[in-house]
Amino acid sequence: MADVIRVLLVDDDALVRAGLSMMLDGVGDIRVVGEAGDGREALTAFEAHSPDVVLMDLQMPHVGGIEATKRLRERPNAPEVVVLTTFDTDENILHALRAGASGYLLKDTPPARIAEAVAKVAAGEPILSPRITRRLMERTLTQAGTYERAKEQLAALTPRERDVAVGIGYGESNAEIAGNLDMSVTTVKSHVSSILTKLGLDNRTQIALLAHDADLV
Repeated sequence: MADVIRVLLVDDDALVRAGLSMMLDGVGDIRVVGEAGDGREALTAFEAHSPDVVLMDLQMPHVGGIEATKRLRERPNAPEVVVLTTFDTDENILHALRAGASGYLLKDTPPARIAEAVAKVAAGEPILSPRITRRLMERTLTQAGTYERAKEQLAALTPRERDVAVGIGYGESNAEIAGNLDMSVTTVKSHVSSILTKLGLDNRTQIALLAHDADLV
């Protein structure tokens, strides 16, 4: 017989927890061993129940899901975490994955798919809902296009103008750039004006954003 997958449910909505418990408990080798109403309770519940997988909501009082995921993943014998939420913004997705989540599902995911996700992450296989996968692919493609365009624009600059643009990207003042590059403030100002003209930009903020897009900062 396969090992039982011990699951902890973390959501501030008791009805959601009850529904998940009814849906998951007894499916295959999955057993719901505990529940928590927020991220703070999740840390205590983890110590009490030693789950293999935690189904984690994001927006909760006291300690939110992203912070709770980070803390859980830092523990010895850390559980796998699958985010289960209604929020699919790029910021939430990336923060959750960076915190250590092995999966990211939306609450409209079919029950069978949620159970499948629990089994897969327990076996060491990360999983994302199809909608989340598409968002990440679109983001990657958009960023790749932005990076290439930024590199092409900056190719029009001289090496010294490029150095000044990088300094602006780091938020340095003209005086700081002058000191770092061993040139006068007047020369820095001249380079800044040239950069704005060559690239058709209006201000230093746009130069800074371009340096970031080109991955120079």
